[in-house]
Amino acid sequence: MLKGFHHVAIICSDYPRSKTFYTDVLGFSIIDENYREARDSYKCDLALPDGSQIELFSFPGAPQRPSRPEAQGLRHLAFKVDNLDEMINHLTNKRVECEPVRTDEYTGKRFTFFQDPDGLPLELYEI
Repeated sequence: MLKGFHHVAIICSDYPRSKTFYTDVLGFSIIDENYREARDSYKCDLALPDGSQIELFSFPGAPQRPSRPEAQGLRHLAFKVDNLDEMINHLTNKRVECEPVRTDEYTGKRFTFFQDPDGLPLELYEI
C-alpha cells in the first residue's frame, strides 16, 4: 500500500532562477543535479529534512501552466511549517509576496499562499 509521497515534479521556465528559489529561499538541499544533453534539460533532485523531495526540470519550449483562474489538475503544493509568521517574514525578506493569512474553517489551522517564479501556487500550512 502507499506509504506517502516520494517527490513532486516541477517543470520551470528559468532553471537558475527556480533552483535559487527552491534552495536559497525555501531551503531545499540539492541531492543530485544532472544536465541531460540529449534533451537540453536539467534535472535537479531537491529535499527537505523530512525526506520530501522535488524534482526540478527544465525543458525548452514547455508551455506555461494555467493557474488563474484555477484549472483542473493539481491545484497547489502545500508545505507544513511550525511558525507561519516566521516563514512569512522570511519570504517577505526574500521579496516573495504572500497572500493574507487565512484560517482553515475545519481544522482551525492558519495558512497562506505564495508563488514560485513561474506562478506555481504554493501554500504554507501551520501545523
